[in-house]
Amino acid sequence: MYSIEALNLSHHFTKGERVLDDISLRVKEGSIFGFLGPNGAGKTTTLRLILGLLRKQQGDIRLFGKPFEQHRAAALRQIGSLIESPSLYGQLNAAENLLVWQKVYQCPKKRIAEVLDLVGLSNTGAKKAGQFSLGMKQRLAIAVALLHEPSLLILDEPTNGLDPGGIVEMRTLLKILNQEYGITILISSHLLSEIEKLVTEVGIINHGKMVFQGSLDELMERQQQVASLIFEVNRVEQALQMLADQHPTAVIVQGKLKLPALSNEDTAAITRRLVTEGIDVYGITRGDNDLETIFMNITNN
Repeated sequence: MYSIEALNLSHHFTKGERVLDDISLRVKEGSIFGFLGPNGAGKTTTLRLILGLLRKQQGDIRLFGKPFEQHRAAALRQIGSLIESPSLYGQLNAAENLLVWQKVYQCPKKRIAEVLDLVGLSNTGAKKAGQFSLGMKQRLAIAVALLHEPSLLILDEPTNGLDPGGIVEMRTLLKILNQEYGITILISSHLLSEIEKLVTEVGIINHGKMVFQGSLDELMERQQQVASLIFEVNRVEQALQMLADQHPTAVIVQGKLKLPALSNEDTAAITRRLVTEGIDVYGITRGDNDLETIFMNITNN
C-alpha cells in the first residue's frame, strides 16, 4: 500500500511559469522516501500540494489509498509535517510549546512528556525555545508533528542549516521513528549526501520534472554504470596506446589514465600488464562513483 500517491501534478504561480510539470511520486507505507532536488526544483510546492496548503490545479492526490479531496480531514489527522522553518513560540519552553498544540490536537497531556523524551528534549526544563540551537528547534518542531501520533511524517529540509553533529542526531531520530514506531517518512533535501544513509526510496526532481524514482539500490546501479577507474602512471601516453586494443574507451584526463569501472580481476590484470611493460603505476583510484556525483549528473542533464 502507498501512503502517498501524487499523480500527474502540474502547478504554476504566474502565467507561463510552470513550477511543476506533470510529476508523479509514490511513497510506500513503512518506507523512508528521500525527495531530492536542487533549491527551487519544486520540492516544497509538491509537499504543500500533498498537504492541501496549496489549491491543486492539475493531477490527483491519494493519501492512504483514498482521494485526498474526499477524505481531507481524516487524512490530515494521520499526518505530521514540518514545512520550511519551524513555527515555535520563542518565549515559551518546550513543554509549553507542546501544550499549545496539545489543545489544538486534543490529545492526552501525557503525550507531551512522551514526545519530548522521544526527540531528546526532556531535560530542557524552563529554557525558552528562543534560546534553543537550530538543531533543538528542529527536534521540537518534530515533537509537535508527533504529538497526535501520526502514521506519516512529511519533512521539508529538516537538516537545513544543521552542523554535522545535528545532521547525525536528526538521522538517528528519524531511523528510530521509522524502524521502532513504524512511521512512514517523506523527507525532502537538496543534498543527497545528508540523507543517503537514511532513505530506502528516492525521487529526484529538477526544474519541476521528476527525473528519477526508485529504490536506493536502483540509484546505486546507476552509480556502477558511470563509475570509472583512474590509473596514475609515469608514461601515460604509452599506457594509453598499449591498452587501446582491449580498452578502446580509455582516455587521458588531467595527466591520468581513465577507464570505465572494471572488476578487481581486470584491474589486477591491467596493472600487471603495465608493470611488465616497464610503466610505473603510482596509484589506482575510483572516480565519479559516489551517489552525490550521480545526483549531480542526473540534475544537470
